[in-house]
Formats: sequence, structure tokens, C-alpha cells
Amino acid sequence: MQNQQQNKQIANPSTGQLPKVKTPEMNERDFMNDGLSTCKYLTDSLNVAVREASHDQLYQEFLQILEETHQSSRDLFNLMFKKGWYKLEAAEQQKVDQAHQQFSNYSTQFPYQ
Repeated sequence: MQNQQQNKQIANPSTGQLPKVKTPEMNERDFMNDGLSTCKYLTDSLNVAVREASHDQLYQEFLQILEETHQSSRDLFNLMFKKGWYKLEAAEQQKVDQAHQQFSNYSTQFPYQ
């Protein structure tokens, strides 16, 4: 049972739009993967810029760009997942329960509850 649960993937069926043989040319999935990777890199960098901006207007501009970049990465992920080009591994229920318990215990350390 445990081995069976470890191999579960959460995915949609592939749309079949990709070529059967991979060539050096980029296909639609390659472009989306590149865009998603770029968005991830940009959000990491923009998080630093937002955190360290000393001027309020600059902070607001960076924050707006950060939010738009997060939304773009979410949109790309959703589209790739819908087309069956992004797969997730299902977590074991025991690991989910352990993580929930661990973070629930942290809440007792908060000064205001």
C-alpha cells in the first residue's frame, strides 16, 4: 500500500500537441517551461528588491511588479498543468499529517493567540 501511494502522480492527460521526436527547435512546452523558470527567477529577485527598497514609491513599484510576476507564473503553471505538461507527486497522508502537527505546534509559540 505504501509503495503504491508513493508512485501516485497528480496530472492531466497530455494534450498530444508535442512532436513525437524532440528536435533542437523549441516547442510550445519548451517556451512555457522557459517562461515559468524566468518568472520563478524574477520573483526571487524581486522579493529581495521589495524587501530592501528604501524609497516608498520604489517599494510600491517593485511590489506591483512582484505581484504581476507571481500571477504570471501561476497562470503559466495552470496552463501547463491543464495541458498535462506539469505533474505533481501525491504526498503520503502520514507525511501530510506530520507536517500539519509540526506547524500546529508552532502556533503555541506565537505571543498573541
